[in-house]
Amino acid sequence: MTTKQRHRVFTDEQWEKIEPLLPSNAGKRARPFENNRRIVEKIVYRYRVGIAWRDLPREHFGPWQTVWKRHRRYAADGTWDRVLAHVLSDADAAGDIDWNVSVDGTINRGHQHATNTTRPDQDTGATSNYKNLPDQECEPTGHGIGRSRGGLTTKIHHAVDGNGRPLAVVVTGGQRHDGVILPQVLADIRVPRAGGGRSRTRPDTVLADRAYGSRANREYLRSRGIRAVIPEKKDQVRSRKRRGSKGGRPPTFDAGAYRNRNVVERSFAYVKQWRGLATRYDKLAITYRAAVVISAILTLSLIHI
Repeated sequence: MTTKQRHRVFTDEQWEKIEPLLPSNAGKRARPFENNRRIVEKIVYRYRVGIAWRDLPREHFGPWQTVWKRHRRYAADGTWDRVLAHVLSDADAAGDIDWNVSVDGTINRGHQHATNTTRPDQDTGATSNYKNLPDQECEPTGHGIGRSRGGLTTKIHHAVDGNGRPLAVVVTGGQRHDGVILPQVLADIRVPRAGGGRSRTRPDTVLADRAYGSRANREYLRSRGIRAVIPEKKDQVRSRKRRGSKGGRPPTFDAGAYRNRNVVERSFAYVKQWRGLATRYDKLAITYRAAVVISAILTLSLIHI
């Protein structure tokens, strides 16, 4: 395998579908973007191997500053979210999305290069789909890095369909409880209709572990008409039995459907194959999350394109 082939990320067919969705600066008072494919593959290479931006091989990738600035710009203006939405829209139009959605979070250690920023001690931060927010409102106070048992950490929250396609990505501080973030993760799901009309935002079913089994979450899902497949917490079971008939009936639980929750764990296994995601080196939450979204796009490309 040649060096050029080793750095290749997209097939020609995949790139033909993605390239028109990227900004080009054409028609503006600025130099049009050149070598967009090479720049994007440089971005992926950096996160895949987990090196510093300055360590990108110049002989293969050119100036590292160009790669960083392009990634920073695409992260801030929501470019990658639009690409992900487009790929999901194609998959939905083909009937390939399974709307039995699994939700979970995974914690990653923050490297000292990511954590040497000013942070409020108790701020958790949350970064999700930008929805055309101004740049300064996208980056959370504290940069999505918090102090947990593992030290300074960050957490990736995923919602994936029944086939493992990533539908939503939210980044928070590592100490943020998974269950509290559930409404925000589900709010991040937005799949445009290929023929026009309102985007689909509501799953048929949500599969999650006991961390999501609070009464507030169950009521939230019920209010949206979403079936919950969440096992009951042990302390909730004891409390209900202690109250006898006043404790009410246990929530329904489909053990057969719950077996498919492992698809979200497999999605995290894929994300953590990229060393720059398994350990966070980015100071900014928006650039780190953008890289997670790029990995989701590539996952969808492998499944669907």
